[in-house]
Formats: sequence, C-alpha cells, structure tokens
Amino acid sequence: MPNFAPMQLQNYACGQWVAGTGKQTELTDAVTGETIATTSSNGLDFGAMLRYARETGGPPLRRMTFPERGRMLKALALYLMDRKDEFYQVSYRTGATKADSWVDIEGGIGNVFANASLRRALGNMPFYVDGDAVKTSKGGTFIGHHIMVPKEGVAVHINAFNFPIWGMLEKCAVNWMAGMPAVVKPATVTSYLTEAMVKAIIESKILPEGALQLIVGGAGDLLDHVESQDVVTFTGSASTGRMLKVHPRIVAESVPFNMEADSLNSIVLAPDAVPGTPEFDLFVKEVGREMTLKCGQRCTGVRRIMVPENLVDDAQQAIAKRLAGTVIGDPRAEGVRMGSLVGPAQREEVRANLKKLLEGSTLVYGNPDSVEVTGADAKKGAFMSPVLLRNDAPWTNRQSHEVEAFGPVSTLMPYTDLDEAIALSKLGKGSLVATIATHDPKHAQQFVWGAASHHGRMLVLDRDMAKENTGHGSPLATLVHGGPGRAGGGEEMGGKRGVLHYLQRTAIQGHPTVITALAQQYQQGAAFRETERHPFRMHFEELQVGDTVITAKHTVTEADIHNFANVSGDNFYAHMDATSLEGTIFTGRVAHGYFVLSKAAGLFVDPKKGPVLLNYGIDEARFTKPVYPGMTIGVKFTVKEKIDQEKKSEDDVAKGIVKFLVDVYDETGETVAIATILTMVRKLEQK
Repeated sequence: MPNFAPMQLQNYACGQWVAGTGKQTELTDAVTGETIATTSSNGLDFGAMLRYARETGGPPLRRMTFPERGRMLKALALYLMDRKDEFYQVSYRTGATKADSWVDIEGGIGNVFANASLRRALGNMPFYVDGDAVKTSKGGTFIGHHIMVPKEGVAVHINAFNFPIWGMLEKCAVNWMAGMPAVVKPATVTSYLTEAMVKAIIESKILPEGALQLIVGGAGDLLDHVESQDVVTFTGSASTGRMLKVHPRIVAESVPFNMEADSLNSIVLAPDAVPGTPEFDLFVKEVGREMTLKCGQRCTGVRRIMVPENLVDDAQQAIAKRLAGTVIGDPRAEGVRMGSLVGPAQREEVRANLKKLLEGSTLVYGNPDSVEVTGADAKKGAFMSPVLLRNDAPWTNRQSHEVEAFGPVSTLMPYTDLDEAIALSKLGKGSLVATIATHDPKHAQQFVWGAASHHGRMLVLDRDMAKENTGHGSPLATLVHGGPGRAGGGEEMGGKRGVLHYLQRTAIQGHPTVITALAQQYQQGAAFRETERHPFRMHFEELQVGDTVITAKHTVTEADIHNFANVSGDNFYAHMDATSLEGTIFTGRVAHGYFVLSKAAGLFVDPKKGPVLLNYGIDEARFTKPVYPGMTIGVKFTVKEKIDQEKKSEDDVAKGIVKFLVDVYDETGETVAIATILTMVRKLEQK
C-alpha cells in the first residue's frame, strides 16, 4: 500500500495555492481510518475569488471561438488521461475500487472529450446562433433571430462527495465550452482527490488563468458574493439543495441555480421477464451492480426494486445469491469488488436512515452492523454489508418512497400490474432515473410513457442491448442528467443542451442584412456581393459570408422530366401521368424536386479542380413551388456560413466547412426550391 503522509490541502484562489488558516478538518482514509490530510478554507476572500474569475478568467474564454474552446478541452483531456494512474492511487483512499474509480476518473475525463467534440456543432464564432430566422413581416425586410452569448459571470459548482473528479469535470467542461470560468467547491471529505486533479489542470497551463479556482474547505459566505451573471450548480442531498436554492443573494440577483439531488430511483422487472429469461438475469445483475458499485453511494443508485407479486420470492433469492458473491474489502486487494463508504460519518448516516426504512420493511439480506472484509480491518475502515430490504405493503409503508439510505441499501417490493408499478415509481416524487427490464416493447412503452413525467432518464434493459449497455446508473455526456421534484428540477450535460445553460439567449431583430452581420449567417433577403471569381475557385480564408454567384438559367422541358425519371427510376404519377392530377394541387405534369436541385447543381458548380475538395451533404432542402415545363429557373448561390476545422495530423489537408445557400428561383423571381449544401474547402496554407 502506498505510504501517504498527512498533508495540508491547499485552495487555488486568485492564481495562488493557499492553505487555509485556523482550525483544520481532518480527512481520513476510508479503508484504514488513518488521517491522510487536513483542510481549511479559512482566510479566503470569496468575493475576491469571484471577481478574479469574472475579470481575469472570463474575458479570454469569451474571446475564444467554440472551435478554439473545443481544442482547448481536447488538449486538457489528453493531458489528464496521460496522468490518470496517479489519480487512481489517490482514489483508492476514498474506498473506491478500480471499477468505481474508472467511472470517476476516466468517466470525468471522457466527459471533457465529449464536450470538446461539440466544437463541430456550435459554429465558428464565440457565440451560438440558435435555431432559424423568423420572418416577422410580409415583405421580408424585418426578421428576427436568436443568438446566445456567454454570460459574463462565473460558474460556482458545489459538488457531492461521491464523485470528486467526475462531479467537477462534467460541470466545468460545459461552462468552459460555453466561455465561462468556474469556482469549484467539492465536498470536504473527499476533496483531496479533487485537489490532485486541479493541481494537474493548473500545471498543464492549458486553461487561461482564472478559468478554474478551488475551495477545499467550507463554503463560508461564498454565495453572498454571487451576481446576476453568475450560475450556481449544486449536487448533493435534496434538503441541502433546497436550502441553497432560496439563499437571499440567489433570489435577489435572480442567479440561475441548477440542482441535481439524490433521489429514490427505481428498477422494474416487467411481467414478461420471468426467471429463465435473459431479462430476468440482466435485472438481477443490474440490481447487484447498482447496490455495490461505489458502495451504493451514487445519486442514480437503485433504491426501490419493483417486481410482479408472483415473482418477489424468486427475485429475492436471485438478488441475495448475487450479493453473496461480492467480495468486500481494500480496493487494492485481489478479487475485491466492493470497497467502503467514504468515512465513518457516512456509514452512521446510512445506518440511521436504514433504521427508518426498517419501520416499514424487513431485512432479507445483509447485516448493517457486521461485515467480512478482505485485506483490511472492518473496525478501522468504513465498510458495510450490502443490505436488501423487503416491503410487502409499499402503499401502506411509505418509508421506502421517502427515506434514502445513501449506501448499499435497496428495498424490494411487489406490484400487481404495470400501472401500479408506474404509480409506485411516482411516489418517489421525482427521480433521476428509472429502469425497466423487459423484452416486450408494449411493456416498455406503457412504463416509459406512463412514468416519464417523474423521471429525468429512463432505461429499457433487454437482451438486444445488453452487451453495449452502460447501465442504470450511468448518465452520459451527450444526454441530459437531472430530474424533476425531489431530484432537484435541474438539467446537466446533454451535449449542446448543457452548454446552452451558460449562455444568454437574446432575440435580435432587424433587416436581413443586419441580422446577417450580427449572426454571421447569411439570411434570405440580405445584401450580397457578386464575386468576380466563382466561390469554388476561392480558398476557405478568401470566402466571406454573403459572397454570391448568380448562375445562368435553364428552361425546364418535358424531356427533362422523362430523362430524370429514366435515370432515377422515380415514376411518381405527378411527374408522369397528366390524367391522374385531379384532386391534387398540380395543374400539369410537374418536374421532380430532385431534378430541380440536380439542375441547380449543374448551374452553380464550377467543374474545374480547385479548392473545393468535396460536397458532403444537403441540409434543409425544401421544394416551395411547383416547376412545370416551360418555366425558367436560375440559382443564387451564396456563402451562408463558415466553420473552421483543425488538422487531424501533420499530413492532413488544412480545410474548413463552408455552407452555401442554394436559392432556386423562377422567371418571376419567386423561390421554387431552397437548400443548404455543405462543402469541404481547402485552406490557403495547403495551396
């Protein structure tokens, strides 16, 4: 076992590592009980820290474009992944096994990677253009749009003890991607692991100074200094979250407050998932994993197990057998699959809540006061046996739906039909996640549609997804994490959705030319520049939003329609049979919409080899007016938006993405088809 001498943890405040003064809080090894560190935040000027974040960390982040922020996050994730082994060594002292630590450490770093990849979806500017323009006038000279700009404040993150790294990185990756700095306040009991990660981040010098600060002691009067441009997030108990949510300063300044609280999550065994089916086995495996992973200390952990009343005994025996095979002890010992709680105080809290649960349930597996451990002393470490309870009257004994023992404790209960299982799940008054094990889509549909209003995430567990399934308790960076009611009413992660929480959405109104200038996306009706050179002859850097070519024109003939039908195989009656048009909107045989776009491409493409490497897609294609033989079409081909791309390797071609607006119009000037094409365009440096 590595020898860690007790150390005094340091806060990172205003660009300096600072040890707190005065009385120190002792932090112990969850496995051995020895003191490993002391910590304090006394003497810190929290107001100065928040000002430092706003004034020093905020401006350089806001100046960066989304691609630049994304590349910054990618570099940071690579740097941290190279140092992951040192974090594992510290993590073992929290009582976490290697599997537990993987979720915290590599899951946290993976979240940074995932947010870095959003640089391709958020545009090429420091701000985000939200949705489509809105036409607000008949003549098209007055339109509206939305942009989202970084808030000019600081993200204050108050995190829970169970994931000292993931809890910080899953939030910070999002606010950094949005262009906001962060002040992180981890739970004190495991703050030594957060400190180790922050030290690595600061040493990397990848983030701008002021982008991250750390408080390893108490929060003091931190929230007294928040302002309207700040964002506060909290992860932890529902009771503490409710107290912080109504902090006078948060209320007075209308500070956005995102809460993700521990909740009474459910797993349901559907009626079709009887013993002998893969779904029954998956259900038992999932319950066992959820009860023992992180020693049950997960906000998404399964607390209520709902089973058809005729299968309760079978489920109880199978779960107990699964739990009996779990080796508990020092996370570093061979064969250990479950470590300890984070400390003696947490174990006592779990035991206290377990007593409340036992007022309405019976103990059917485990001993909360005794446990056999491997490679450790059960009396010195914060170890605890998995505990399975059974509540045969879940409508009468409501403790199971009201009390959470935040450890390896779950309660088994019967239901009569799926409607009752749905109603029981809702008694938790809002949960982060619920799972149903079923191979019947109708059962899945009934449960999800019926219970989704009370849950932030829902998993359907079956044989077809089992190999790639990430599990009941695993929120993903690309999907939202949070839940209504008791779960806090908040929303984290979710890919682009998470980033938008740290941006201010602002409606902009004006002439299309002005909106084009503000959003840096060309709008129909805006002024444009006819270029002397065809846009396909220009490199990425040379092209500007609004650059336009007006093409030659083409008169559509019946031969065009016949030829396109022969080539494409599209013989839809509206194109080929003039006698079948009664009752339709058409007055004659109409040209194929895809012929119109294909002919448009023939008109706007410059065929010679040049900077355009390829055309790889079409967005938002619409056919807005029928085109009949004898009508003449032309194209206004305009640079709509530019998105930078980084090189994947030294040998890669330097390039960017250019979106072109294809406006196909007829002899009256009216648009008959419109689309956005995406092209990959070489940069000058590779000329």
